[in-house]
Amino acid sequence: MKYIYFCLLFFGFTITTHAQLLDSLQMQVGTTATVSSNGFLPLWLQANKFGVITDQQVDFSTHFKATSAYRLGRYSQIYDTVDRSVHFSYGIDIYNNDHLRKIVVPEAYIKATFRKVTLSVGRFKQIIGEIDHDLSSGSLGVSGNALPITKFAFSVDWTDIPFTNGFAQFKGHLGNGWMGHDQYMKKALLHEKSLYGRLGKGKLKAYAGIQHYAVWGGSRADSYGGASLDKNFKGFVNVLFGFEANDGSVPDSIRPNRPGDQRGVLEAGLEWENDAIRINLNNQTPFDQGLGIDVRNIDRLLSLNIVNKNEESWFKKFVAEFLHTKQMNDFTPEVFRDNYYNNGVYRTGWEYHGHIVGTPLYTNRVRGQNFLPNVKPYDWDAPGTQSMGLDNIIINRVVGGHMGVMYAINDKIGFKTMLTYLQNYGRYVETKNKLYKYQCSTLQEVNYAYRDNIKLTAGIAYDWGELYKNFGTMLSVQWQFRQ
Repeated sequence: MKYIYFCLLFFGFTITTHAQLLDSLQMQVGTTATVSSNGFLPLWLQANKFGVITDQQVDFSTHFKATSAYRLGRYSQIYDTVDRSVHFSYGIDIYNNDHLRKIVVPEAYIKATFRKVTLSVGRFKQIIGEIDHDLSSGSLGVSGNALPITKFAFSVDWTDIPFTNGFAQFKGHLGNGWMGHDQYMKKALLHEKSLYGRLGKGKLKAYAGIQHYAVWGGSRADSYGGASLDKNFKGFVNVLFGFEANDGSVPDSIRPNRPGDQRGVLEAGLEWENDAIRINLNNQTPFDQGLGIDVRNIDRLLSLNIVNKNEESWFKKFVAEFLHTKQMNDFTPEVFRDNYYNNGVYRTGWEYHGHIVGTPLYTNRVRGQNFLPNVKPYDWDAPGTQSMGLDNIIINRVVGGHMGVMYAINDKIGFKTMLTYLQNYGRYVETKNKLYKYQCSTLQEVNYAYRDNIKLTAGIAYDWGELYKNFGTMLSVQWQFRQ
């Protein structure tokens, strides 16, 4: 991966000699201090931070970020009606944390955009879905909870469908990445894609779409004799289209048998917007291996998002969510029951570098070891497979609600409040053990814009319930400047 990052930076600096500068080089330096009463942090001090905040009692996360943007080709906003130039941007963000022992790179990318089409290469922050990026508990697909996965992606923003006069639009993306060595199946690949359609040209619009994710290929010597699981073009085609195929990971008699660890999200919603406000009602329904694409599936993340477009108002935005993932296809035979984010072959599941890629309201072993008895993270480099179960995500059946609001006193002082109530039901195999425990998580932040380029953020968080009690604080200083 380090060679990819070097090539990206070299290409980025090469662009500057052939393109027109759109934005001066922007740099940011900052540090975030976190302290808690226990040996780990309350939920909302570490979740949805793209994996850059360590889950420790005391730590500092210090970073340096640099970004810039250029345009190749001429374009005048006065004389040209269509921008036919190519826009380039690149950036890098480097964190040091874990008591100065760890270097984390959440971003190192190059992006090229022509009209509505963007090609992105590297590691970049991305949240997939129509949920609110500031206040949501997290998308069921990619939430921004884990470190971004290194990949290249081709995306299309909302684009008019021909002959509809702008009434019908579509957007989507197609990406492929590398899961790396910190997995049970070494050198596995990531495939992801989404496709959305939208109807409406006035204040009211309706949309629907699908997200598809697959971890595939890879190998493990002590399980499969060192051979990769269909890490070839045929295997990629099977993953791309979701075909049934036997990649050698499970007996061919088990149906449906799709290669790799596949999952997805069905999403649909309504949006109403005028000059003053935007209201969005959104629904996400998860599925694993395609079995959850059924009208009987009641598992979902339902959210109401309200955004005030008046910048001078004290009220900024509000989010209310309801999450239910307790059903897990109980309308199918038991052998076909879903086990969200877990997989029998790709035993790391929907996790990357110790963080869940999807909703942080699930609990993995890395997080759960802090408050659940007899729980330890698996060592993916250890030999043997019998000691590693199919339960890296140990709590994936939950029911609960979440609320978030952003508001301000003036243009310098702003606030964010988050409150979450969750009933945890463990996994499906544990329903007989009655592992039912509630948990509440809260966060209160205050932001202060000191001058134009210095931002101070202070936060307190308190979690309580039948799993654990924990109090934590956070203080962040960010200094941004342009060359």
